[in-house]
Order: sequence, then structure tokens, then C-alpha cells
Amino acid sequence: MFSTHHLRMRVLILTLLVAVCVSAALANTEGSKKSSRSFKDMIRRAGKSIKTAFKKLGNAINQKMMNFKKKLSKYKNKILEKLHLTKEKREKLMQRLKFWKRKNVDKVQPTGDSIEEINLQVRGGDMFQGDMALSREQQDQVEADIAGTRSKRQAYNDKAYPGKRWYKGVHYFFDGSASTQVQSVFTKAAQQWMADTCIDFIPSRTAEDSIRVYMEDGCWSFVGRLGGTQNLSLGVGCESIGTAAHELGHAIGLFHTHSRHDRDLFITVDKNNIKPDWLDQFMLESTRTNNNYNITYDYGSLMHYGATSSSVDKGRLTMVPNDIQYTETLGSPFIAYYDLLMINRYYNCTDKCKGKEPKCQNNGFANPRNCKKCVCPSGYGGDLCEKRPTGCGGDLEASNTWKPLQDETGDRKAGGSPREDFVKCNYWIKAPKGKNIEVKIISFTEGVAVDGCTYAGVEIKTHWDQRLSGHRFCSKVDANTVLKSNLSMVPVITYNRIYATVTKLEYRYV
Repeated sequence: MFSTHHLRMRVLILTLLVAVCVSAALANTEGSKKSSRSFKDMIRRAGKSIKTAFKKLGNAINQKMMNFKKKLSKYKNKILEKLHLTKEKREKLMQRLKFWKRKNVDKVQPTGDSIEEINLQVRGGDMFQGDMALSREQQDQVEADIAGTRSKRQAYNDKAYPGKRWYKGVHYFFDGSASTQVQSVFTKAAQQWMADTCIDFIPSRTAEDSIRVYMEDGCWSFVGRLGGTQNLSLGVGCESIGTAAHELGHAIGLFHTHSRHDRDLFITVDKNNIKPDWLDQFMLESTRTNNNYNITYDYGSLMHYGATSSSVDKGRLTMVPNDIQYTETLGSPFIAYYDLLMINRYYNCTDKCKGKEPKCQNNGFANPRNCKKCVCPSGYGGDLCEKRPTGCGGDLEASNTWKPLQDETGDRKAGGSPREDFVKCNYWIKAPKGKNIEVKIISFTEGVAVDGCTYAGVEIKTHWDQRLSGHRFCSKVDANTVLKSNLSMVPVITYNRIYATVTKLEYRYV
């Protein structure tokens, strides 16, 4: 049987052979019909061989991950032990859940509305933490962490291990199976990562190291650069920019936010509601493998799964944030500010503007692609993060009595088929200096209440740290929820990529 390394080499050789044959054919413009037929037949056979080799490579990866998952099953008791809640923690969890309103998750797409749901249907949970394929080295490190056998000499104090970065840029190519939509969402996701980091994404079929984007079963990726050609799958149901950006996040080196070593300071995991085969999704990294670059936990991270992920009962939560009003934020479709900051520090992008940093406002940081501009937290725009983002929305002045805010985004004629791109409107609610602002949810259109509010929602930013994602809401049961700000200005963001949704709020200062 071929090893995955041998299969990658075989694919590369076959691809180069096809390229050479095509070049030769273009040079020989006066060949006979017979030689032309012979050439076409050779190309057809070579193409078939490439597909066969890629299929063998995919099967080998799937089998290796299945074997690894079986190996992890013997550590089930260790994982459960780490997820055990003391009586005090259990009581605190029950108190928090009393304030949780949403009891059901809407079903928008039949294939599933999250990576975890899609993969559960088509893969049955064979990938690590739902959507990650691991190299042998990474598998050994994960097992050593669970078993407690890792030595200091084995430790890598790095988010995805030092040798896994793409310092020469991320080269990628689309397999013949990749639909037009897959190619579109992947390209847009790559552009989003590229716009605010120093990582280049470059289409190339001949690069030494590259990502092959194809449509296998489910949504998944390897973590970091492997060397050679590595796969990234965006199968049926995975054709969204958010999903593509999440899998690209893995490919450039990010693990899941909810596996951070400090997760339990921000999230409570209810092991009683987790599907038995998905326990590994809630394993924590160790401080020896997880460097968060002094960046705090963000419930709105793109790399965070939803609050009902892997649940036996979708009416109950598996992950409960300390601030219960952040529950619907978990499972975000957007690259968060802190995701960008982490990748910029991981790839040393922040060094590119040293000594020539712009005077960013509202805690923005220098954009490594243009040191005269800043990367801004959500809800802020302009070159220096000093303005409200352009487009729909507006500036609103609060008073000491309630005022209404009504917003409609989306396409009334769209039906239930999501669009690729979000429409966003940005509002700034302002109060006199020294005053705080209250925002009350009056209503929100029903039918899109899914984890992470991935189709439509409203984000309300009341936290003192405006770099954090705001509270997101997308359920009709959120009515009468009141948020109080720590500052005298509150950004409100409405967004939509499906049929029209209406957000009704009230606001005042106190």
C-alpha cells in the first residue's frame, strides 16, 4: 500500500507529465490526426491516473484519521474526567441556564447549518474535533498530551508548531471536482485572510507546497503546512465564505478556539449532552502546544464551534459561555479582529510596520499590507478606525427616553437559498460623555435562529473592550433582552445573506 507521502509524489509527477505533454502539443501545431488522437488519449489516461491517485490519497487520509479516532477512544475516561464539573460549577451552570431563552435551533439547509452538522451526516465524526486531519506528528503530540507522556524536549510552544507556517505564501489549486461556487467562496475567503495579514494566497499547480481544494465528503482541512500537496475539502453544504475561511484558518495554522488551554475560564462544557463519538472535540490543548500570544478569548472567533455543537439534544447547550448572552455568538461566520491579530503575530506580520505605525484609533493595529492604514475591530472603519464603516446605517443620538431603531437587510425575493456575500449595515449609537447606553431587542425575524447566527443577525457591541466580537442575536425569543454598555458609544451591526430580516431595537442613555 502507498504511504501518503508516496501518493503525493505520484500525483505531482503525473501532474508534471500532463503539463509537459500539453506544452509539447502546443509546440507541434502540424501533427497528424492520428498523433492528435494519440495525444488526447494519453492526456485522458494521465488525467484518470491523477484522479485515481488523489482518490487513494483521500482514502488513505480517511483511514488514518479513523485509526487515530479509535486510538483516542481508549482515553475516553481521561477526557471525561477533565470535563467533570464539581458540584459548585454545576450549580453555577444551572443558574446561568435559567437566563437562556432559545430552546430550539432552526433548520435552514437540509445538508446542515454548521460544519459539525454537515460532517456528522456525511463523515460520522471521523475527523479530529470534527473537521481537522492531523499529520502523524500532530497525532502523536495529541495522544501524548492526553496520556500525560509528553516530555519537555517534545514540546512545541506554538499554535501550530514552528515548521507548519507558509512563509513562501499559500499556493493552492482547484481539483476538477471543485464546483464554480466552491472556487468562488474559497477565493473570497483567501482574499479576506490576505487583506489584513501578510500571508499571500497564490494560485499554482506547480508549487512545491500547495493546497488542493476539492469536493470530498464534508468540510475539513489539515492544520498548518505539511509539505507537498495537502487536501482541503469543501463538499456539498460547505459552499460558504465563512466555512471556507474556517478551513483555511486550520490550513494556515489555527486550531479551534474552544480547545484553547484556558477555555474553561470562559466556557462551561456540559459533557452530559455530548455525542459519545465527539468527545475529542472538547479536548484542551496544553500550554506547551498552545500559544495564544497574550490574546484573550473571543466568543466570536471564526474558529469557535456553536453552542449546541455535538449535542445529543439540540434544545440543550454543550458549550455555555460565562456571559450567557454571548451564546448565539458562538459559531461565527466572520473572521474576528482577534483572529487576525493572532495570525499577524504568528506569522510575524506585525514586524512589517515597526517604526512606521499609523495612529490607529479604537485599538486598531497597523495593516502589514499598507502601514498607513489600520486593521479595525468590527463596527469601525476608515484608514485609522476613526469612522463608521461606509454603507448603510447611520449615526444615532440617544436620549434619556427610549428611541426606536428598525433595520431591514436582505432580499425579500431570495427565498431560502443563502447568498455568498453578506449585506452589512453599521450604526453608531452615541450618548453624552459619562453616560452609558442601554439597547433593548424588540423583535427579530424568525426562521434563521442557528448557532453563530450564520445567515442573518444583529451584533451589539457593549463591552469595554471593543476589539471583542459583540453579542449576536438572530432568534425571535431574544425579544426584551437588554444590554448595557460600558462606554458612551455602541456600534450596532445588522447583517444578512438570505431572505430579508427585520431588526427592531430601542435605545436610551442612563
